[in-house]
Amino acid sequence: MASGLGTRTDDPPYALSVRRSESAPLWEDPRRSGGYGPRMRFSVWPNLANPWSEAVATVTHAEATGWDGVYVADHFMGDNQHAGDTITPMYEATAALAALAVLTDRLRLGSLVFGITYRHPAVLANWAASVDQMSDGRLLLGIGAGWQINEHEMYGIDLGRPGVRIDRFEEACQVLEGLLRAPVASVDGEYYRLTDAVMEPKPVQDPLPILIGGTGDRMMHVVARHADEWNMWSSPERFAERSAALDAACSKIDRDPARIARSTQALFFLGDDQAKVDGLIARVAPRPAVGGGVERLTEAVQGWADVGVDEVIVPDFTIGHGAQKLEALDLLIEEVAPAFR
Repeated sequence: MASGLGTRTDDPPYALSVRRSESAPLWEDPRRSGGYGPRMRFSVWPNLANPWSEAVATVTHAEATGWDGVYVADHFMGDNQHAGDTITPMYEATAALAALAVLTDRLRLGSLVFGITYRHPAVLANWAASVDQMSDGRLLLGIGAGWQINEHEMYGIDLGRPGVRIDRFEEACQVLEGLLRAPVASVDGEYYRLTDAVMEPKPVQDPLPILIGGTGDRMMHVVARHADEWNMWSSPERFAERSAALDAACSKIDRDPARIARSTQALFFLGDDQAKVDGLIARVAPRPAVGGGVERLTEAVQGWADVGVDEVIVPDFTIGHGAQKLEALDLLIEEVAPAFR
């Protein structure tokens, strides 16, 4: 599942200058525009473990400077590994996205990703439709099967073994599709049961796009059946291998794999001291990470572009705070992104 947060860390040294660029156009659904085409999208992922004022400053700056979207993770605490300690403060994702819907006018709003184990799909569908209305059709509903053990144990929520998670997740996809895309939905499953269920209002987007995060072979078949977009943490090599598995899953059900947009993220370390950056990358391994100056960062993005990535998502976990973070975002959107737009 494509999720996880970084903790707030000491600001690494960056030698960057603040720049501005014009706003990028609003994201378009590929079903309306005939596909994403050659233009790559660039989005930012603010850490909800940071103060809310910092998250808002990051997002409003991204909207003003040409970024395409914003994503948030859906967790209630750190995982004692990648996402900080259990006591790490964490703002709740549905509240954060609803707030950002009214604080922004242009950015696409997404989740990476809602854990279906603690988000009943019927309730989540109602939330998604409301936020899509509030944002005038800018929501991307990102969902996954669930993975973080400690929050399930502490809150008494059943996580289940991997096979159970995937079975339950696919039923949840059916619930979401039924409520979001049909006048009346009925699902008679092992985990969810809907009987002539209605949900109004419907989303502005018809259909509201669904992103699925995951990497396993069984999950690739679920992605092929239900996703409008697929996401994973990756290096280009790993992305290419899993993307091929998704293509194969699509071929088995005669679905055009080009109809599924593909996004990825990695940790970013910015700086001209490549030896120091390489050391930081080594410290976070095996978590995917890229870093360096503009040339090295451009090479990294080119690697993803070469294997079919449509959107690069930049977590703000390792690019500093305050003005330093905003300068890093400006460098990425003004010095790296233009080569791919």
